[in-house]
Order: sequence, then C-alpha cells, then structure tokens
Amino acid sequence: MTQRVLVIGGIGPTGIPLLRGLTARGHEVTILHRGLHESPDTPADVAHLHADPYDEADLRAATDGTTFDAVFAMYGRLRMIAEVFRDRTDRFISVGGVPVYRGFMNPWLNDPPGLPVPLPENAPLVESPAEDDKGWRIRRTEEAVFAAHPRATHIRYPYVYGPRQPVPREWCIVRRVLDGRDRIVVADEGLTLHHHAFTENCAHALLLAFDQPDAASGRCYHVGDEEVLTIRQVIDLVAAALDRELEVVSMPYELAIPARPLLAQPLPTHRVLDLAAIRADLGYHDAVPARVAIAHTAHWLAANPPEPGGIEEQVLTDPFDYAAEDALIAAWTAATASITVPEFATLPGYGLAYSGPGGRPRTQADFEP
Repeated sequence: MTQRVLVIGGIGPTGIPLLRGLTARGHEVTILHRGLHESPDTPADVAHLHADPYDEADLRAATDGTTFDAVFAMYGRLRMIAEVFRDRTDRFISVGGVPVYRGFMNPWLNDPPGLPVPLPENAPLVESPAEDDKGWRIRRTEEAVFAAHPRATHIRYPYVYGPRQPVPREWCIVRRVLDGRDRIVVADEGLTLHHHAFTENCAHALLLAFDQPDAASGRCYHVGDEEVLTIRQVIDLVAAALDRELEVVSMPYELAIPARPLLAQPLPTHRVLDLAAIRADLGYHDAVPARVAIAHTAHWLAANPPEPGGIEEQVLTDPFDYAAEDALIAAWTAATASITVPEFATLPGYGLAYSGPGGRPRTQADFEP
C-alpha cells in the first residue's frame, strides 16, 4: 500500500539511498530541507518542501498541519520536530548518535577508561551535563522523542562514511596517497577498533525499521558495519584500492600525534557496537560489506577531493604537516635503533595453549589418525 512519507533532511550521505529505497517501494515521498544545497542524486519523483527544521514556526508553517503515514527525522532540532509531528504521523523514525553512552566521549568516566566491548543498547547513558554536555543533550532528545511518539524507532548512528560525507575520515589516508606520501603514522600498530557505518548500510537499517513497524516499535537500535575494521586495516584497504602501498609507522599512542584524526578520540581504546538487536528484530545484514565500502569511498574521494584547507580538513583537524611527520618518524627510528634487547635467561613464550607460528611445537613428528 502506498504511504505518504516525509523525510526531514534527505539530501545528505544517508538520505539519498533512503529516498531511493522509499521511491522504489512505490511510496509518495516528500523531503523537507532548507533548499540551500539541492542534490542532483535526489530521485526525480520526490516532492520538496523548503523550510528550516531548526525553526519551529517555519516548520509548522511549511507543513501546515499535514499528516503523514511516516516521518523520518534525520536533520534539524529533533526534540522540536518530534513535538511538531505529535499526533500527525503513525510512524516516527529518528536518527541520533552513540555519544549518548557514558564514556563514549569521555572514556575516563569508566574505570578502567573506555567502553564495554561490544557496547549494547542498554549500556549506561550519560547521567549529567557535568559528565558530558553533548551526550546529556542527546539523551534528553531521545527521551523527548519517545515522550511524543511512544511507538517511535530511534537509530543510533556511529561515525558514518561514504560519498559526500562532510567528515571524510578516509581523506586522511587518500590525500597522503595523492600527495605521494609512502608512510603514515599510527598509534599502537593501528589496532584500535572504531565502529563505523557505510552510508548505504545506514539507509538500509532505516528502511528495515520502516518495513517492520511492529518489530521496531518503541525501540532504539545501533547500526554499523558488520565487520569492524581496525585503523590499520582501513589504511591497507584504502591504499590497495588506489594501487599504492603505505608503510605503516607504529608508535606508542602518546607519541603518535599525526594519528589523532584517525583515532578521533583521546585514547586508543575500542568503540565497538553490539548489533545483536537489529539483527534479531529486523534481520539486518550489511547492504554493502565494509571492505567493499571502504574501497568505494577511497575511489570517490580520489575523484572528488576536498579542497585543501577547506571545511572538511578543518573538521578532520588533520594539518597534513609532512615535515613534522618526517621529523617525528626520524626521531622515533633513531630512538628505537638505539635500544639493545637484553638476553633473557628463559625466553618468554606465547603460552602452551598457542600452537601457531613461533608457538608450541608438536609433541609427535607424525600424526596418528
């Protein structure tokens, strides 16, 4: 059955694949945005309303009491939007963020610092503005959404990547490749796991919630790629996609200053989301596997490079200061070369349970079936 759907936002990185999915299902779709940045990728049969979703009077005037079968709130002041559409839609599907969790932005709130791995939806949330002002505001917004729409579905996004992402993490790698760099600094071998979600996978999750209203009613869900890649793996995949190799220079976190934009946090601890709920309730699986998505993003950024020193690089806070990076690498190389490893009376091993390379040898030369 055709439904009347309003998408607030809809022209951003996850909005376009959402619109494609809704129109492919035959629904009557309207997007509401300020009209400042129209996207050529918006499906032609989508109607446009131009209004400011941060301004309540403007939003009410633009929609003029109209009801919709479903409203997707992806942009603007979410608390206000939820209130404006109270009793005006059967389905309210909203997008928020994982900084709502206690310790996501301030890892020292937990002892030891960092988040539980994996992080479930029922993990402790930020408890006060003093702990984390942004996280507290996100929590209060979620509460306002469900107060206005008890049957709402709220999707907590992690960091999102893909074409047209205004904070393109992979640009930290792609630009170095394009600039002819052959080395990149990482912290602690680049082994930090930081959950990201490809744009099309986010849209796929929203569509699953829309298609299954009974299962998704009144629920908060994580979305993220099913495979959580380490920073080192992301670097290797981006370089391979661009037919290059980058020497990964590993340093302790405290020294690996150029690695901060890729870490996107003040510690090298893991941020991994539990996806069990969205898998069990809605049958979520990636629309695009993470390794394919990373390569696609690398190609897109190489073909559509952000302006050097422009807003994307300012938001990433990567200065691409290669002279400083080279000086740091030279100092680190000299320091490690000066270390003499002492001879151990008994060489430490990997434990008797380990039988891989360099581990415990077989007790018998021949296997007897």
